[in-house]
Amino acid sequence: MVRSDTGGAPVDRRGLLLGLTAYLMWGLFPLWFPLLAPAGAGEILAHRMIWSFVCMAVVTSLMTGWRPLWRLGPRQWLMLAAAAVLIAVNWGVYIWAVNAGHVVDAALGYFINPLITVALGVLVFRERLRRAQWVSVGLGTAAVVVLVVGSGSAPWTALVLATSFGLYGAIKKVVRAAPTVSMTAEGLIQLVPAAVFLVVLQVHGGGTLDRGAGHLALLAVTGLLTCLPLLAFAGAAQRLPFTVLGGLQYLGPVLQLLLGVLWFDETMPPYRWAGFVIIWLALVVLSLDAVRTARRGRAPA
Repeated sequence: MVRSDTGGAPVDRRGLLLGLTAYLMWGLFPLWFPLLAPAGAGEILAHRMIWSFVCMAVVTSLMTGWRPLWRLGPRQWLMLAAAAVLIAVNWGVYIWAVNAGHVVDAALGYFINPLITVALGVLVFRERLRRAQWVSVGLGTAAVVVLVVGSGSAPWTALVLATSFGLYGAIKKVVRAAPTVSMTAEGLIQLVPAAVFLVVLQVHGGGTLDRGAGHLALLAVTGLLTCLPLLAFAGAAQRLPFTVLGGLQYLGPVLQLLLGVLWFDETMPPYRWAGFVIIWLALVVLSLDAVRTARRGRAPA
């Protein structure tokens, strides 16, 4: 055990290691996609869907069995279908962004995501925001305005990534199913469209499956790299206080930003730095409010 900064409560070392593993893998993910060339974003997405399902099928068989999956009701399947579409949009846009040289925009999307989550809490779940949360949402909106004025267009890549993942999280919040069961169900829903897409793409000469076993192996590993951080995150969420987990979530986009600037040599004009600084300020306000609220909740009545 190590001591946390949230009232001195001990933090599970294994949980901390799992959380760091999840966010480090997500942060370094942009380095993987260039290895899959010449496969395009659509083909990579389809393989990611198929091989992620294969991984989750193995996990489900070993951990819970398939019976909980078949016990899901029609409403749960409908909501999980919506979740499958949203996460597919998120994955597809992210893959396209990395391959098209927009890693910084992708990082911005995951910095904006916590603010989108707060906004969805108000709009969807009728939650009341505290003053600090309103301030953070206002700062996030100001950051988007700065980016729009500076570039002449909205940061659509970042907004689509943040919104799709925020809506995905909102659906997962209300679906009564274990994480492994819901992820396997989503993969099952995605399986047939992904397989059909790959067959059509290959028949029309746009696929890359004829590149050999090594190329196919790299595409298959994409599914493993999708499931491993999700499973590590699930383990971390069970062991860590949310105040600690909330702090770790910024590690991923920070690494993506550094990769975009230092590794992929993307430009960072002054207006973009200004937008990021305002977003970071909003996240500082949001995080401090979360820590303060958690401490207040643990105080004796």
